[in-house]
Parts: sequence; structure tokens; C-alpha cells
Amino acid sequence: MADAEIRAALDRHWAASDANDLETEHQIYREDAVLDYPQSGERISGRHNIQSSRATQPNRKRFAMRRITGSGDLWITEYVLTYDGIPSYRVSIMEFVDGKVVRETQYFGDPFEPGQSRAQWVERIP
Repeated sequence: MADAEIRAALDRHWAASDANDLETEHQIYREDAVLDYPQSGERISGRHNIQSSRATQPNRKRFAMRRITGSGDLWITEYVLTYDGIPSYRVSIMEFVDGKVVRETQYFGDPFEPGQSRAQWVERIP
């Protein structure tokens, strides 16, 4: 699958995630996909289980893309996921086989206040 096609699939995936359209959101995954959350030590195997785990989340979610980059079978998305008004900075690493995600790893980072020791070199970003 060409990079432009994968990028378009990613755009559909993240837009569907933001719209809470679970069917479209999970079309990007292979049936045997694996989703890892290294920080909590969780692995969810299978597209159906990934979708089911997300369908039961009680939080109101919003997705804001910061950057999508990649080529071939490896793509990375940086985004802000806001749960009930609280932002969480995330990185999603997706590995593709035959145009579908076979493995996704998601890393989470909570916002924090900037350190005073580096203030003279810092420019605040949105």
C-alpha cells in the first residue's frame, strides 16, 4: 500500500476516534492486531477486543492531532487526547502489514509545569 493511502487511512482513523465512530475507527486494524500500553503493562489482542475495550470507556474523549509521520510499514502519530477536559499527550506507533495495523504501541504523558532552570532558553508552545 502506498504511503498516501496509509496516510489517508490514518486521517480517517483519527477523525473517527474524535467523532466516537467506533466502526470506522477500527477498520484500520487487522483481525489479529495487538495494542500495547507499556506504561500500564497491558496488551489487548485482536481487533474485536481493542474495539470492545474502547467502547466501554466512560470518559468523554477528544483527539487533537499534532503530527503524523511515517513511511512504509511504520507510522507515528503525536496527539493530545483530552479525557473529560483533561489533556494527555500521546504517541501512537503503528506497524502495518498489507495496509492494516498489526501492532500499535501507545505512550502517555501528562502535562507538567516547565522547569525554572531552563526558563531563559524556553519558548512556550501551544
